[in-house]
Amino acid sequence: MSKPRLSRSALAGSELLPARPEGTGIVHLGLGNFHRAHQAVYTAAALAQDGGSWGILGVANRSRAVADALLAQDLLYGVVEISPSGSRVSVPGAHTGVLVAAQDPAAVTAAIADPNVRIVTVTVTEHGYTFSPKTGDLNLESAAVQKDLHQNEAPTTTVGQLAGALTIRARTHRAPITVASCDNLLGNGRRTAALVRQFLEHTGADDVIDWSADSVTFPNSMVDRIVPSSSDLYDAQSTARLGAADGIAVPAEPFSMWVMEDSFCAGRPRWEAGGAVFAADVEPYESMKVRLLNGTHSLIAYLGALDGRPTIPESIGRPFVEVAARAVLVVEYLPTVPVPDGVDIEDYIAQLFVRWSNSALGHKTAQVGSDGSAKLSQRIPIPALYHLKRGVAPHCLSLTLAAYLCCVCPPEGFDPGPHAGSMTDPARQRLAGLAASAASGEHFVRSVVEHGDILPVELARFPEFITRTAELVDTIVRHGPMAAAVEAANSTLSTGADGSGTTLD
Repeated sequence: MSKPRLSRSALAGSELLPARPEGTGIVHLGLGNFHRAHQAVYTAAALAQDGGSWGILGVANRSRAVADALLAQDLLYGVVEISPSGSRVSVPGAHTGVLVAAQDPAAVTAAIADPNVRIVTVTVTEHGYTFSPKTGDLNLESAAVQKDLHQNEAPTTTVGQLAGALTIRARTHRAPITVASCDNLLGNGRRTAALVRQFLEHTGADDVIDWSADSVTFPNSMVDRIVPSSSDLYDAQSTARLGAADGIAVPAEPFSMWVMEDSFCAGRPRWEAGGAVFAADVEPYESMKVRLLNGTHSLIAYLGALDGRPTIPESIGRPFVEVAARAVLVVEYLPTVPVPDGVDIEDYIAQLFVRWSNSALGHKTAQVGSDGSAKLSQRIPIPALYHLKRGVAPHCLSLTLAAYLCCVCPPEGFDPGPHAGSMTDPARQRLAGLAASAASGEHFVRSVVEHGDILPVELARFPEFITRTAELVDTIVRHGPMAAAVEAANSTLSTGADGSGTTLD
């Protein structure tokens, strides 16, 4: 006998039935798995404790699939927390509606401009902020940005939507609002504020800029939870636990962390009920996460994919991948991270390797490795420049770039395998053009740094970084990822962050 579709009536009488939000106080841009397993879960915990009108209007970017499925399930879905010891299912129930930006961009702007909305949260990935990796400023070469700048309504970029909605608010009811970026950008609140301001400057909206100074806040935040892609397996687990058919269950690891500046000018939910932390300075947490977790995660994904491994646990289970991961994390990333007060960094690092080894989770290398052109611009430059300016070659950071290039723009005649081939990246075509015109591997790497819009041109001032990256590309192509990883890790461990040599326990 088939189970009824997941709905509030199907869960009637169940301890898993969440309270219905009393209103919509939050608009969230980016209705992907991460949001539904992170911010929505924290908001549901706050609503369960205090009630209130902090429901979330979720905005999908392009696809109607999740939006339609949510509507068909009374805006409910299961979050399946997975570990080797078993799984548990919860139902957040924090959403009050959904929109699809590509189909109705004007509705998105209007929703953010609604005076009842007091917070906008954002998870659109690094690529979604339309900034130039070279300068960090609004990318005026983007056709989408130019279109938004020269039309008066219905912007389609995230920055354009925010700027358009703030313009309406400033020129009508003038109610304050907070814009909270939850993406892996260092200083994500400050970065979002700068991009929105630049957009407003280009549209001549000085009055909106003046109003925003006192009526809009952009707190920095750090978010952390591994959330793999959905699958029928997780839908089945959620369905079995709920007793109702769930077609959009979200898998997630048990670990979750959210650190924010408490700068919400129009109020906020008590996210502390879900375990959120509020700190005066979030940037140390951001640096720790973006470099130690995300940066190392990227290297694991690229090496694993090139080695034919479909998942992160299978990749980190390869001894050469673990050695390279520890080398880049401890020797090259860690010296550039200001460890937050109260954080036991050795425990944090040990926990990272436990999380990456969660075989029950099955996080795919293709998912983690996708969009590297946007991700690596946040992860490699500052640590690489830190070491290069001290006369120390960051071999494993060069390995990260080399492995990325072999995955998304493999040299002629080299097959990176199906998992690398499945990685999506907006820079693929651009990189292919650079490769086609390059006279050598080193020339290609230099072109990537100077013209690829991935890394800052400043790195090109250090020929040793260019040369080392090209050498490691060549090693991957000729001898495979294991040989390149062992070579880079040994070089890093023998040199050390300060040039004196080091070993890992």
